[in-house]
Amino acid sequence: MAGNVELLNSVLAQARTENRAALVGYLPAGFPTVDGGVRAMTEMLDGGCDIVEVGLPHSDPVLDGPVIQTADDIALRGGVKIVDVIRTVREVHAATGAPVLCMTYWNPVDAYGVERFAADLAEAGGAGCILPDLPVEESEVWRKAAEQHGLATVFVVAPSSRDERLAKITAAGSGFVYAASLMGVTGTRASVGREAQELVARTRATTDLPVCVGLGVSNAEQAAEVAQFADGVIVGSAFVKRLLAEDGDLDAGLTGVRALAGELAEGVRKRT
Repeated sequence: MAGNVELLNSVLAQARTENRAALVGYLPAGFPTVDGGVRAMTEMLDGGCDIVEVGLPHSDPVLDGPVIQTADDIALRGGVKIVDVIRTVREVHAATGAPVLCMTYWNPVDAYGVERFAADLAEAGGAGCILPDLPVEESEVWRKAAEQHGLATVFVVAPSSRDERLAKITAAGSGFVYAASLMGVTGTRASVGREAQELVARTRATTDLPVCVGLGVSNAEQAAEVAQFADGVIVGSAFVKRLLAEDGDLDAGLTGVRALAGELAEGVRKRT
């Protein structure tokens, strides 16, 4: 069974035809439980997200902030395994018909088996994989497996990436480019926003792929700001916080993530 890279491409293209950014939500699998995570991601998509990223929890998530680290820890203490991540992808896609990607560090994929991981992700209806710590120079084995199974390979770029490096990364990727930056604390947000906008412009100069920005966006106003210059707005920690805030009350948490998805969906549609 082929994966759903074409579904991902069509959803991103549809958002562009509607003159808006796509809304991409993120949660780690197994948080707060495997079943609870499936329900939460389904609510996110039903509430307004176009795409969902399923995180594969890692014991040393060096690129994630403290909120997602907390969620990863809860998932790992709950015993989440790669099979649960694949099941999450399968059930969320089956329930919504939306593109579902896996976001993971490279070590778990390598340990599981590259071909096996790609085949299982595709069989579950996955649209692709985001691999933030896989150097493009070492990605050929994965990219071949992903292409064979109809999966996107999404690479991450950062403001520190030089133009030549951006070109190399974007030439190897598919689906979209994940532009990573930080929204920052109060008082630094404006300058960081300009940095992200510059990164998007530099990335677009190297590729026709959509560029989606992960910036620590947490509300509709910030989503609207990023949507002015990005093809997609990626939101993770804010969804995790809605679930953490309810301290074990899953129904209240589900109501919260669905409401947040709706607010953010309005934000990404406010292009001037």
